[in-house]
Amino acid sequence: MVLVDGSGIPLGATVHAASQAEVKVIHETLAILRVPRVGPGHPRTKPRRIIADKAYDCDAFRLAMLARGIEVIAPHRRNRTRRRLQDGRPLRRYRHRWKVERTFAWLQSYRRLVVRWDRSAKMFLAFIHVACLMITLRAL
Repeated sequence: MVLVDGSGIPLGATVHAASQAEVKVIHETLAILRVPRVGPGHPRTKPRRIIADKAYDCDAFRLAMLARGIEVIAPHRRNRTRRRLQDGRPLRRYRHRWKVERTFAWLQSYRRLVVRWDRSAKMFLAFIHVACLMITLRAL
């Protein structure tokens, strides 16, 4: 799972088993987030909002993020039976999700990440960090 900023620059990444739901591992991914401030002060550790896909349409996840003060922008699933927690106004920001998908495409340009040759998760995560560093340097 990769966290990106508003322009698609990677901020952090974690590696998990393929069978885990993303909603369950996002708390661990958010724990590694550190964004330096422009002025003095501690780095930011929580985003203002998360733009996610339909896989994050879970009431427990939305309420947990609301308790942390994070706005979740994710479209509701079509087969949702409970009432909708979000109207269409915040979903206008969902159109910026292409920047996240573009970052995934940039990561896919590194062959070692497309085909996972490493058995160790630590080595695979190290190469993800190297790829994120190269993407960040290219953006600067």
